[in-house]
Amino acid sequence: MTEEIRLGSISIAVTRKNIKNVHLSVYPPDGRVKLAAPVSTRLEVARAYAASKLSWIREQQQKLQNQARETPRQYIGRESHYLWGRRYLMKVVYKDEKPSVKLDHKRIILCVRPGFDKAKRAEIIHAWHRSLLHKTVPQLINKWEQKLGVSVSGYFLQRMKTKWGSCNHRVGHIRLNTELVKKPKDLLEYVIVHEMVHLVEPTHSDHFTALMDKYYPSWREAREELNELPLVAEEWNHKRDFICTRL
Repeated sequence: MTEEIRLGSISIAVTRKNIKNVHLSVYPPDGRVKLAAPVSTRLEVARAYAASKLSWIREQQQKLQNQARETPRQYIGRESHYLWGRRYLMKVVYKDEKPSVKLDHKRIILCVRPGFDKAKRAEIIHAWHRSLLHKTVPQLINKWEQKLGVSVSGYFLQRMKTKWGSCNHRVGHIRLNTELVKKPKDLLEYVIVHEMVHLVEPTHSDHFTALMDKYYPSWREAREELNELPLVAEEWNHKRDFICTRL
């Protein structure tokens, strides 16, 4: 069950979990605040902890407010699009044939049938993004399965509103935000490692931090770089589409 704490104008959602320590998080894009506490924690104790972190909460919310955001994409000619951290210009070609997308030097060439609207063009690009991730993700998972001594039973790609990735350690699944295709590949790798380490340690405990320090020493720099990149401006209405949070 989720409860709520209010500190002035700030609303904090409180959930109790089977964890040892309290975790406080501020989520983009609008600065929502969540507090996860051990099952036995009284609401008054959670409130006192949140109040002690009030200046930090406000600082994080201000950072999100000031963070750059992508302008909504129109999927038209000469528009900028990003792939693996590099900028490309889009060229739209109208042909009465099966839609396709390809890279040509510094251009993304989108071939669509005449009359395709923005939503349809966006759908084609998103499917292409997923295909690129499906070519890249298994290689990285295989690499880190050997390093970490774990096994990923399945991975899923989806648009997420509040996460770069997630892990279900009980069944060995990881989920990745499709927006990662726009970021440098080393940041995709960082997210994959982060989620795979959760197969060893489900919580963000000291043990988890020690494992990240051991296997991916630059993880803090990668996290900071990822969180400073522009947030996505698009909105999706599909029930299975979720749009980016801090890991």
